[in-house]
Amino acid sequence: MSGPIHTHFDFESLTARQRYKLLIGTVIPRPIALITTTSREGRHNAGPFSFFNVLTHDPAIVAVGVENYDDGRMKDTSRNIRDTEDFTVHIVDDALAAQMEICAVKFGPDVDELAEAGLVTVPGTAVISPRIVSAPAALECRRYMTLEVGKAREIILGKVLGVHIRADLVDAATLHVDQTGMDVIGRLGGNSYTRTRDQFDVRTLTVGEHEQHKAARRVLETGAAS
Repeated sequence: MSGPIHTHFDFESLTARQRYKLLIGTVIPRPIALITTTSREGRHNAGPFSFFNVLTHDPAIVAVGVENYDDGRMKDTSRNIRDTEDFTVHIVDDALAAQMEICAVKFGPDVDELAEAGLVTVPGTAVISPRIVSAPAALECRRYMTLEVGKAREIILGKVLGVHIRADLVDAATLHVDQTGMDVIGRLGGNSYTRTRDQFDVRTLTVGEHEQHKAARRVLETGAAS
């Protein structure tokens, strides 16, 4: 059977860094969670994470992979979520990209990334974590479970308690979200990002429609062969 040639990489023979490079280069684009938390002492923290996605709607669960420091210490985001049990995930649009990157700077625990980035916040509705006003959407979450999968990273599952969506981007009656208006960005490998402005629709066929399409293709192929 002919086809494109692929290069196989055995992950058991690669270093953690090599596996990381291959994963972030192939699992693309990845949604970005700009997460706000509050420490036990009341200090706010914000950081972006692209090892993130929604897993299920019933219950509504999101998953975030948070990398630990090289010595195994937890980052402020992980520690704050363990201490306070809540966090807020902000969806990042193109207009928020530059400020999101400021929140990625490795500041010390005494620095308020939200203030450094000039991000205006309001108190959470169901959580103590603040909400970034300029984000197109924000999911308020309660820690559901934390999975310790190794020294490098832990996976935090959060139950979504509620979502704030910018009013001009959602129809409250139909719950339709304007995905073009959301103008979300995604993470690629290295320092690269992508925009979601180039969109297209594909509708999944029923079994009957699929069979009809197959029959139509066979008729066309038979006619072309003759």
